[in-house]
Amino acid sequence: MAHTIRLTADEGPTMTETDRPAERADLLQALRQHRFHLRNTARDLTDQQAAERSTVSELCVGGVIKHVAYTERGWADFILKGPVALGSSNDPGAYERHAQSLQMLPGETLAGILAAYDEVARHTDEIVATLPDLNACHPLPEAPWFEPGAQWSARRVLLHIIAETSQHAGHADIIREAIDGAKSMG
Repeated sequence: MAHTIRLTADEGPTMTETDRPAERADLLQALRQHRFHLRNTARDLTDQQAAERSTVSELCVGGVIKHVAYTERGWADFILKGPVALGSSNDPGAYERHAQSLQMLPGETLAGILAAYDEVARHTDEIVATLPDLNACHPLPEAPWFEPGAQWSARRVLLHIIAETSQHAGHADIIREAIDGAKSMG
């Protein structure tokens, strides 16, 4: 693991990445593991079951997977393009796009949602493998849910994607169990 440490007057020690293949392998393994758990909640479901709401919320297994793909795509694009990739909290269509990302809309199939998720995963994995520096930062867009002036590194974004995927895999597992008793684990 080659890296250099430099000191700055106001920040103290900082690390400049030059080569961290083990870290990248760990990030990719964590992403793959949590994606597997999420995808596993959809095993053997029909399109109708994947769209079924089994709790009082609007969530369904297909919608959760679609939402994870939607948000992962946005965050992966953020790594490459900065805050413009996430859009503006003032965009009137943003809420509708977000809401639709949680639903299986008429004409959507589980196979189509899974294929789209696979494509997003390939894109993110390529970013992890090829990005010159995981320390590269972008400012977060202005939004009430982000700290004003905050910046996230590519590494922080990838950790966020992993956490979101894991959390949503748990949601999907509860929804799936209520549909037919199947559990992803245990």
